[in-house]
Amino acid sequence: MAGKQFPSLAHARSASSRRLLAAAGAFVLLSAAYFLLLSPSSARPAAAILASPSSSTTTTTSFLASLDSFLAAPHPSDSAAAPGDLDAAIRAQEEARLYGDPAWPTPAAGPLRVYVYEMPSKFTYDLLRLFRDSYRETDNLTSNGSPVHRLIEQHSIDYWLWADLIAPESQRLLKSVVRVQRQEEADIFYVPFFTTISYFLLEKQECKALYREALKWVTDQPAWQRSEGRDHVIPVHHPWSFKSVRRFVKKAIWLLPDMDSTGNWYKPGQVYLEKDVILPYVPNVDLCDLKCVSETQSKRSILLFFRGRLKRNAGGKIRSKLVEELKGAEDIVIEEGSAGAQGKAAAQDGMRKSLFCLSPAGDTPSSARLFDAIVSGCIPVIISDDLELPFEGILDYREIALFVSSGDAVQPGWLVKYLRRIDSKRIREMQSNLMKFSIHFLYSSPAHPLGPEDLTWRMIAGKLLNIKLHIRRSQRVVRESRSMCTCECRVGNTTKML
Repeated sequence: MAGKQFPSLAHARSASSRRLLAAAGAFVLLSAAYFLLLSPSSARPAAAILASPSSSTTTTTSFLASLDSFLAAPHPSDSAAAPGDLDAAIRAQEEARLYGDPAWPTPAAGPLRVYVYEMPSKFTYDLLRLFRDSYRETDNLTSNGSPVHRLIEQHSIDYWLWADLIAPESQRLLKSVVRVQRQEEADIFYVPFFTTISYFLLEKQECKALYREALKWVTDQPAWQRSEGRDHVIPVHHPWSFKSVRRFVKKAIWLLPDMDSTGNWYKPGQVYLEKDVILPYVPNVDLCDLKCVSETQSKRSILLFFRGRLKRNAGGKIRSKLVEELKGAEDIVIEEGSAGAQGKAAAQDGMRKSLFCLSPAGDTPSSARLFDAIVSGCIPVIISDDLELPFEGILDYREIALFVSSGDAVQPGWLVKYLRRIDSKRIREMQSNLMKFSIHFLYSSPAHPLGPEDLTWRMIAGKLLNIKLHIRRSQRVVRESRSMCTCECRVGNTTKML
């Protein structure tokens, strides 16, 4: 594994209280309508704390600030163990819903019911504390120079979802999902194992051992054995996380950054849209809100901007070709850069001065840069032929982004001419849409309606009937009696002409 390694959980330093909330800075009060967009001030620091429109509590979009508060709060255990015959108990619950609620099982029948496993602390709280306690005490980098802790923040979707699910109901704002305490009442089971933190902050062999322990713990659960994991949600948002044991949990619902249908990161048959959900990266830059957009509108003199690694592997090789094609073009800025503090400031400044932001594939088809552009008010120009996008069953990305095939993008002069032909009216419409869409990509505590946590559960709720269908088919089919469809015969997403 790349970079310096950290000591084991057994030797992790005791939790120290870092109150980042006190360093949040001055609050900027916005209109009630704009609060629905979770919109902080353009001048806010990373640990911004915002007044909540629905209560006297505060909302934070900072991972560190939210984590510090989360670890300081008590989290009592009150979940019941699985009944002796879980299958019979679940069947009784489903029959009661079927015959007692005329609307069931349509989405209007009620929120998604999620049972959250209470795993041993070495899979959950200990890993969060290890991250928190080592955050300021290392400049640990991966082999390509990316800050390890920043990578963990980008892929911290496992924290945001879990923290909201286990929060007291009086502090939660979401109506699309509810935590249940009895397994027989659950539609879905959530596995709160921090696969990304363990990958980056543990020694390689220690990480693999912890993965095996987590695998055994989860697969020993009666609910897993009943469904073979089909109704279980596992966050594996970093493409390297949980890799050594993925083949044993491939029937579960994975929370992913993309599908990577090239096969470089996921084996054939492990991931597909019928069961898995794509989630956005946590943005690396601050939100450009209404005030920010107004102030930067006249300063967007750059036609196309990109700052990041200019050489990547796999599908990301398109980057070096684009550099050759675009270098020297007027009003085009293409820069080498990293995700550190200086890189963040430079990227944020560049995006806020640009009309369009280049979003090519990285080592995987997706890139955090797409979401940085969205919250910066910079129209993404997506050049990634195999990209799958978050919540695309709900959101129409044509309203905020341009899609260009790799073949067109590298043609001499083609991309620049294409961008210059886009009229100002369409640009203004897309910029306005970016402001509306920003809420969908801002993780927060508490989670807000229409935020990424909310849309995650809505996407999973839409898969629920198909999940139950495959569970029941697997339960009644005699083993080896016939071949079962696995939904793996599918056409990959592409921006190329067919």
